[in-house]
Amino acid sequence: MRAYELMIIFTADTDESAVQVQINKLSELAEAVGGSLEKIDKWGVRRFAFEIKKRHEGFYVVLEFLAPGALDEIDRTLRLADDVIRHKFLRLPLKEAHKRGLAAASA
Repeated sequence: MRAYELMIIFTADTDESAVQVQINKLSELAEAVGGSLEKIDKWGVRRFAFEIKKRHEGFYVVLEFLAPGALDEIDRTLRLADDVIRHKFLRLPLKEAHKRGLAAASA
């Protein structure tokens, strides 16, 4: 299994219950491909350095999860979500995954 980090920026006016619903949906998609959601870090509303889609603030969430690969369905779901401004996947290098405690399952 590979370790991934996913940062999602929701619109600033999205309430936390809607964010949690989206996180639950992503967790179910990860489990469907044999992965697991390991950590959820909600940063809250932050101001952007520059305007994105005519907005100045967004609600940041960072997820760490393990998956065997194929993140296409998660990516598709986030692209279609109306309340998501941006999202970014990052495959964690093995050294960083060890530091975060995710490498035991990914080795």
